[in-house]
Amino acid sequence: MASQSIMTVYVALAGVLALMGGIVYYASLDNVDLEQVEIKLINVELKDVDTINNQAKFDVTFLVKNPSDKTFTVSLIKYQIYGDGILLGSGQYSTADIALPGRAVFYSGAEVPLKSIFVLNKSEVNSEIYQSVIENGINSFSAEGNITTESTWSVSEKEFKTGF
Repeated sequence: MASQSIMTVYVALAGVLALMGGIVYYASLDNVDLEQVEIKLINVELKDVDTINNQAKFDVTFLVKNPSDKTFTVSLIKYQIYGDGILLGSGQYSTADIALPGRAVFYSGAEVPLKSIFVLNKSEVNSEIYQSVIENGINSFSAEGNITTESTWSVSEKEFKTGF
């Protein structure tokens, strides 16, 4: 009788492990679709110049496209922004603290612009570059970084480089 009880426990544990393995496998099926996300930097616009703190605030807009059939959300975009090839600094767009149903949803074929505020500190760049940026003297902007996409079952991270 005791060996039958032990055998029942082992079978139950094996069943739970098999179920967990099935869930992990099912969740990994989304990764291929999530990695198809396309991201493009479409606008960098001067929002405000704070002469007291020597800071300039910019609206940075990314256009995110879902070319796959899987619906997902974007939880994080971490990026470094360049002006005329010179590193200006780092920024991020984050909805990681918002539950999945509260985020922008990317259905198949959807293109959604996502805005982030980038703060440029005069102390972090050359003062000539800072003046050029706040006087709209930059001809081209580019960004590179990582975008994190999420579905109900899976999370995927993809590197990107984009510019205009």
